[in-house]
Amino acid sequence: MAETNRELADFLRRARSQVDPSRAGLPPDGRVRRVPGLRREEVALLAGVSTDYYARLEQGRRIMPSPAVVEAVGRALGLDDAGRAHLHDLIGITATPVRRRARGVQRVRPGLYQLIDALDGEPALVLGRRTDVLAANQMAKALFTDFERLPPRHRNYARWMFLDDAARSLFADWEVQARAAVENLRLDAGRDPDDQATAALIADLREHSREFAHWWDQHRVHQRTHGSKRLRHPLVGELTVEYETLSLPGDPDMTLFVYTAEAGSSSKRALDLLASWTLPGPGGDAVSPRDRRADGRRAVDDADRA
Repeated sequence: MAETNRELADFLRRARSQVDPSRAGLPPDGRVRRVPGLRREEVALLAGVSTDYYARLEQGRRIMPSPAVVEAVGRALGLDDAGRAHLHDLIGITATPVRRRARGVQRVRPGLYQLIDALDGEPALVLGRRTDVLAANQMAKALFTDFERLPPRHRNYARWMFLDDAARSLFADWEVQARAAVENLRLDAGRDPDDQATAALIADLREHSREFAHWWDQHRVHQRTHGSKRLRHPLVGELTVEYETLSLPGDPDMTLFVYTAEAGSSSKRALDLLASWTLPGPGGDAVSPRDRRADGRRAVDDADRA
């Protein structure tokens, strides 16, 4: 409970410091601002609560605000949907402590494996709690990495992003993608702060990555629903893929990520080339990694000559 209170206090203080007072709709009062963001009394005014009440909320005290008050505080702080969901998680836990049942191991249904394998030529990943990689089709393995070859404990998207040098080389926009991974993990951790596996992952990443520790302490949250990634792939060169996410009704803690490229673009041609080397051909055999690299060098040479 004490840790949850600290999480709530930290989140509210940092959110308050990021609000631009000139855009908050407050009348000028002539006072000099010595720190960025809103004052506590200004958040309270915007939310329609007393300054004392908001101060106790920001201190993580054991009070039980109504959903309407939580929404009003979220609006006052200018939180987006992910930020408001995170605030609800933290306040709900603080106000109503519930002993959570231990969560079992997540398992992907056979039909879901069939679905991602049927996405011919389109990379697809299934992520679970704390960004664990639960399943990946052949194209996703070729585009990113073969998570199944990693030790079970290392089959995690955030861990791979921060602790694998290959990931840093792969993403042309590594900082953007890494920050998004931190902010998404923050959101996930807020839903179940007592999950020991999540706590262990966070502690490990904080210890071994200064970037992760720095961004984690900023306490920003982000829900990845769609976006793009810029890659420097060792076989097919530079490309940009767009991704869309699908929540799975049978297990809300699983998310399907599907990656595509714009039709007719160089990125689409790069994906198609990767697919031709990755997916089984009419004879049922895929091209070996050594042949892929050789073919890739020839393709680059041919493109340069053209």
